[in-house]
Formats: sequence, C-alpha cells, structure tokens
Amino acid sequence: MGTSMGLRTYILKRTIYSFALLLFVLALNFAIFDLMPGDPTALFASQSRLGGVETAKAMEELWGLNQPLHVRFVVYMRNMLTGQFGISYISLTPIAEEVVDRLLNTFLLVGVSTIFSIIIGVVLGVIAAYKRGSISDSLLVLSSLTTYSVPSFWLGTILLLVFSYRLKWFPSGLTSSFSAANPAPNVFVYITDRLWHLFLPALTLTLFMYGGYLLLTRATMLETLTEDYVMTARAKGLKERTILFKHALKNASLPLITNAAISIGFILSGAMITEQVFNYPGIGMWTWKAIDFTDYPVLHCIFFLVAICVIIANFIADVVYGIIDPRIKYG
Repeated sequence: MGTSMGLRTYILKRTIYSFALLLFVLALNFAIFDLMPGDPTALFASQSRLGGVETAKAMEELWGLNQPLHVRFVVYMRNMLTGQFGISYISLTPIAEEVVDRLLNTFLLVGVSTIFSIIIGVVLGVIAAYKRGSISDSLLVLSSLTTYSVPSFWLGTILLLVFSYRLKWFPSGLTSSFSAANPAPNVFVYITDRLWHLFLPALTLTLFMYGGYLLLTRATMLETLTEDYVMTARAKGLKERTILFKHALKNASLPLITNAAISIGFILSGAMITEQVFNYPGIGMWTWKAIDFTDYPVLHCIFFLVAICVIIANFIADVVYGIIDPRIKYG
C-alpha cells in the first residue's frame, strides 16, 4: 500500500513538474522568436508571403501581433496549448491540418527504427558482453562502430543506389504509391505498400542507431556480470540465458532507459537527414524546408512538438526507473 501511494504521489508530482517545464519551454520559445531582428508582423503575418491582406490580418489577430508584448505572450501560450499554429508560408494551408500526416509518417519511421535498433542493439550487446574477448565480440563491436560512425546520409545514399536504382527492389522515396485520387484497392495492399516504401529509410536509421545501444549494453553488462548475485545464480544452476536477460540485464538497464528516452524524446527531429535523402514527407523534412524558407509559424509548431516529446519521454523514463530498480524510492 505504501509503495502504491508513493508511486501515485510521485507521478502526480512529476506531472505537475512536467507541465511547469512545458510552460517554461514555451516561454523560452516565445522569447527566442520575439527577440529576433525584425517586426513580428513581418515574421508571422507577412502579406506578401500569405498571399493577401485578409489572410495576413487574420494571422495578425490570431497571434495578437497588434497587442502589447504581455498580451502577445498570453495569446501565444493559448495558441500553442490549443493547437492554433497559424498558416504555413510554404503551403498556405493551416499548420494544424498539415502536421497530422507528417507526425504519423515520422512516428512510423522513427518509431519502427528505434524499436528495432533497441532490440537488436541490446540483444547483440548482451551476446558481446557474454563472449567478451572472443572473435564474436570483436566483430560485433567493429560492426557497431562502423555503422554508428558512418554518416546517415551516406548510408542512406548507398542503400538507395544498391536496392532502389540498381536492383529496383524498393522505391526511392515518399510513403505510398496511392493517394486520394488513386486509392488502394484494400487495406492489405495499402499496408504492404506503406511497408515497402518504409523499408529503406527505416533500415538506414536502424543501422545508424543500433550500434550505440550495442556498445552501451556491452559496457553496462560487463560491469554487472562480475557482481556477486550473478555468481550466486550460476551456482544455483540457472540457465545462462535466464541469468543474462532476467538478472544481469535488468540491473544494467537504467542507462539504456535513459538513452532510449533521449532517442524517443527527439523522435520528431531525429530523422531530418534521412527524410531528406529519401524524400520522405515527415516532420524532419518539414523542419528542413521551414528553415530553408524561414517559415516561422511552422518552426514554432515543430519546436513545441519536440519539447512535448522530450518532456513526456523523460517523465516515462523516471517512472520506469522505479519499476525496474526497487532500490529507487519515490518521494
């Protein structure tokens, strides 16, 4: 009962803290853009870029650009928290409508590649630690260092050259062969087509990221395997697989959780280069275009979404710490 109450109290405290942190990040984001050189009206409600006086006036009212600084700040906070992000200078469409598809594309790409890279990296890291000093250990470490050190754009370009342009096995970009004008005949065909388009960019990110998890897992496992409880488990006759994955890995997992939380936290911006290489319409490619076209309303939205992901990921990691390691007390 005490542990349950302590956990609930801790979650409540972390929720309040996370919301306060989100407000602070939003205030900092507002200050960065507001202190930029130039007139805020020209940055967020330019008539020439929005294509008309009426649209510019509507955006000026939305952001409160004709109001004093403190009023603009309140309006900005309200807009960010209610999803009123304005109109993109690039597409001249509401950002709230455009962000949904791009969010789904990036979550699918980076989510799949992150999950696979964690699984592959952790499993191979455990094997490398168990076989430390062997040829298998050296090969696993060498391969992980190679893929981890190679630039993701170079790796993606090589995969495109081999599997798309030479062998013609996979498409070179986009997320699907179908559209609203050319819909898929059924759900199975649509899912298969999405996976076909997703394979190369997801493979690129997986190969690029798994090496970090492998090296980190190997390092933490090497320390854990020398602990007394591991020796005791072996003396009891437990299977080596049980010792490695149930006992040793569990106690070596805290640094892995931290690293995974950071990776998931930056899930929206992490695929920027890969999305550019594969012409994949996600948040990363959108960020690149927004920077290139100085689309400040879009950048406002993207920074807000990245902040939310980082805060939520760290909140989940803090809670998982106590679940995995009973030595951590909630207070």
